Amino acid sequence: MKYKIFVNNPWQENSVILYDDTDEAIVIDCGCFSSEEEQRFKEFFLNEKLTPVLLLNTHLHPDHVFGNNFMKDCYGLEANASQYDEFLLKNAVEYAAMLGVRGATPPPALGGYLKDGDLIHFGHSELKVIAVAGHSPGGLCYYSENDKLLISGDVLFAGSIGRSDLPGGDGNALISGIREKLMILPEDVRVITGHGPMTTIGEEKKYNPFLL
Repeated sequence: MKYKIFVNNPWQENSVILYDDTDEAIVIDCGCFSSEEEQRFKEFFLNEKLTPVLLLNTHLHPDHVFGNNFMKDCYGLEANASQYDEFLLKNAVEYAAMLGVRGATPPPALGGYLKDGDLIHFGHSELKVIAVAGHSPGGLCYYSENDKLLISGDVLFAGSIGRSDLPGGDGNALISGIREKLMILPEDVRVITGHGPMTTIGEEKKYNPFLL
C-alpha cells in the first residue's frame, strides 16, 4: 500500500490518500477548502491513474470534512464515519466560523456508519477500524496490519494527543483508549496523524509525555 498526504485548509489538516497496485484509492479526511486544494487532488488521481472508491473520516470536526462535498460532487463518494460523531455535521459551518474560518459549505450527510472492529477492503488492501473516543465521541483510527500503517486522525500526534475540550470530548477516555488500543500495536507501526509530522508507535510509547 502506498500513501500520499496533502496538507489542507487553514488548520493545516493532513488529508490522506491510500492506494495500491490495483489503482483503487481511498481518501481519509478530505480537508480540501479551496479550489486550488481540490485541483491538487484531481491532478494526483489523474497523474497516478487512480480511481477513488471510498471516502472515510476519522472524525467529523470541520477541518476534516471540508472536502466531503467535493468528493461527492466529483467522484460520487459519500463519507463513512462513526454514527456517534454525526451530530457534529449539523453545526459544522457555525463551528468553523467561531474558530475563524468562514466560507465553508454545509457538509453532506454520511453515506454509512463504521464501528470498532470493522474491516474495510479496497484493491488488495485491508484496513481495520479502531474506535478511540475522547477527542470526539466517534473517533476512528484506520490500521493496516500488513503495511504496519495507522491513520490516527486527531487521536494521536507526534509527541502529543488530541484536545478533549471540544463538544463530546473526554480526556480520560482518550488517554485510556490510546493506551489500550494503539500502544499495543507493534512499535514499528508508522502513524499518519491528523496534523503535523508522522511518527511511530514506538516513538510515542517512549517519549509522548501524555502517555508516560
